[in-house]
Order: sequence, then structure tokens, then C-alpha cells
Amino acid sequence: MKKIIISDITLKKISEDRAVSLLFREKSAIANCADAIGADVIEIPAVKSPREDKIIYKTIAQNIQNAIFAIPVGFNTDDVATAWDCIKDAKAPRLQVELPVSTIQMEYTYHVKQAKMLEKIAELIKAAKALCSDVEFSALDATRADEYFIISAVKEAENCGASMITLCDDAGASTPEDIAKLVSTVKEAVSIPVFVQVSDRINMAVASAFSAIKCGADGLKCAMVGKNALLTGEISDAINICGAQIDAEIKLNNTKIHASIDDMLSSINHDAYESGKTISDGKKILIDADSTVVQVAQAAAVLGYELSDSDVGNVYKVIKQICDKKGAVGYKEFEAIIASSAMQAPSTYHFETYTTTSSNMSASMSQVTLKCNDEIICGVSNGDGPIDSVFRAIEQCIGHHYELDDYQVQSVTEGKEALGSALVRLRNNGKLYSGNGTSTDIVAASIRAYINALNKIVFEEA
Repeated sequence: MKKIIISDITLKKISEDRAVSLLFREKSAIANCADAIGADVIEIPAVKSPREDKIIYKTIAQNIQNAIFAIPVGFNTDDVATAWDCIKDAKAPRLQVELPVSTIQMEYTYHVKQAKMLEKIAELIKAAKALCSDVEFSALDATRADEYFIISAVKEAENCGASMITLCDDAGASTPEDIAKLVSTVKEAVSIPVFVQVSDRINMAVASAFSAIKCGADGLKCAMVGKNALLTGEISDAINICGAQIDAEIKLNNTKIHASIDDMLSSINHDAYESGKTISDGKKILIDADSTVVQVAQAAAVLGYELSDSDVGNVYKVIKQICDKKGAVGYKEFEAIIASSAMQAPSTYHFETYTTTSSNMSASMSQVTLKCNDEIICGVSNGDGPIDSVFRAIEQCIGHHYELDDYQVQSVTEGKEALGSALVRLRNNGKLYSGNGTSTDIVAASIRAYINALNKIVFEEA
């Protein structure tokens, strides 16, 4: 019997169907469940928030024991490297080039003609192939494509190094006969494996999958849950009962598949899934109450922080306290915790005073006074706004320039006398140092944050 490869797209389907983001632990639970029941491939959504997604995907990649781990590369070559960075530590990584092949999707969604789309297919597959040996081309909306163009597209993909082709029924209006004809056409055009992603919009997903297999499809894309998806449990049951009729089998563990999916579903937020309510005020989740010390350390490392064991312990303790009250923290909160809890260095430099002038008619001018070892030092500089000028004035004081990797400001309290919090990340010799400062004066808060990070650099270099 022919073995049919199963690619799990649950994380993608939930990402499309839900109005909210899954928690870190929920994404991990879904991926682990798919791996446990024997999925050959686990697919994740494309990167939307590089910092957060990179942390989450890297952690999941390291936990996948058996399956291939696949991620879309986006529409630009710059996105290919970002996607690769998220999954390169997986045991078996795969990059996916997902592009439409129907006229309506090419012209109205991507605003390109057929010739340009062929160029884009070649461009992205070559860029992906330069990083990863396993590259997939997914022909989106393939059931509405012109036959001659889809043949041109899949041939171009194969010639540029694609390892497999996926034909997607995004419209969800194709019959089993339509799917069978499409698979037959593409199988004659290429020599690499062909997968299908059928839809259950008209309640014919299993029938369409069977027709595709009969015509030579090598794999199916299914989801454990998801709107209009070919469901893993249903196709597993169908092939186990009727597989002999199409001379096909799958390796999914049918004895544990339903129980495993039930356990997975019990671990995700059903209320949010059903109602579309926002979790954590709409913020994407980075670390939650179930995160381990190791995961916290990995998250910090991905953001660029090299924390000692004691620093990781301090950060983890604060995170647990916060998560017990609010459930989870986003990456901005995570960085603020690192800034306030990790490596509390002695204050070599003390902030004394500042003055600044700024208008829309001229550059900002600032003077900053610091104290170092009982010595008063003063710096004066202009800049593009008060924050830029005070940071340049600090550099005048210390006689050194540090790369400003990030700068964030947020309100801590409300009202006219609101307390502001500033976060500054300085990079020195490739390593990041973060500092935070608070004040009712946001310029003063920014200076305090810069000095806080500066003192950490000075302390470590001493």
C-alpha cells in the first residue's frame, strides 16, 4: 500500500479562524499533540511579529521530536531569512513558498500578472533553497487557476529546487472530480511529490481527499480542529476503514488520535476560541504561567540577552508573580522585567540635572549633568528632538557612543501627572544591556533608563 504523508495545519487554521492569539502553552500543546499522534509534518503560520514569533517558534522547533517543521516564507526575500531563523534549529526544517496561481488572487490580492508571479515563484524558491534543502511550493487557490498557468507554475517551482508541490482549494467549491483532474494534470507535469489541501466547505473533504489519492496524490493537509478543514480524525477513520479500496495507508496512531486531540482541546482556551474574545487586552502572548525557567532563559536569549543563572532566576520569579495575577506577559513587559530584575549594577554614573530646548523651528539642544565618583561632568549636544539630544549629551559626558538598539515609552498611571516608564536597550560588543526609568517627566525617565543600562555595561567591563 502507498503511504500517504499527513501534514498537520491546525496552528494555521486556528490562526485564520480565531480573532485572538493562542497562548504560548496552547501553541506548544497543539504542536506536541500533532507530533504525538504521528503527523509527518507540522505547519505553523507565517511570521507576523518577528520578536515574539521567533521566541515561540524556536521553542516549539526544539520540542518537536519526529515531524518535519514547516513555515511560510512570506512574499519578500527579506522575509525568507526571518522565517528560516525561526525554524533552523528543528530536526527537520522546511520552508514554504505560498503564492496564488489564480488570476483573481494574483491581480486583486497581490497586484501582479502571471509573468511577474512566475518570477516571484522562482525568486522566493531560490532564496529559500539557499538556506534550506527542503522547500515546498504551495499553489494557493489552485482550483480556480488556468490549467496552462498552473502547469507553468509547478514546473518553474520544480526547476528552481522545490521538493514538493501543494495544490490548495481555497475557494472550497470544488467537487471530488475537480480535485482528481487537477491532481492528475499536475502529476503529469512534475516528478516531485504532490500534496492536496482540500476544503470541507461543501462537506466533501474526505471524498475529495480519496479522489486525490486515487489520482496519485502523495500527501494530505489536515487539521485536528478548524473551520472547513479536512479533519485529522475523519480522514484517519476513513482510510483505516476504506484504505484498501484506494491502496493507501497513513501512519497516524488511530488508537490514540481521538483521545490525544481531546486532551489537546482541553488545554486551550475554549471560551476565547468560541467567542473570539481578546486575551490579555489584545496583546500577543510571550510567556505565561506554565512557562519553565528554561523557556524564560530561551526567550531572553532570542531577544539578545545573555543572562546569568541568578538573573534568569530573578526574572523567572517576577514573571511567575505577574502571571499568577494576569495570566501572561507580552515581550515588551518581558523586556521591562529583564531591565528591572536582571544584573542590578552599582551606580557608577548618577543622573543629576538636565535642561532642554525644543521647537518645530530648530533642532533640540540639551545639557545633561552626571556625577561619577564625586566628579560632576556635563555634556551638551543638539539632536532630532529632546530624547535624541539628551542621549547625545550623555555620550558627551562619558566620551563614548553605544548603539541604541531599542527605545520604548509607556504610561504607568493615568491622568495629567501620569507616571511614565522608559526602556532603553544599548548594545556593546554584540551584547545587549537594558535599563528602565520612571518619572512624571518622560525625558527624565528616558535619561534614567539610559543611565541604568550604562551602569550595567560599566560594571561588567570593570
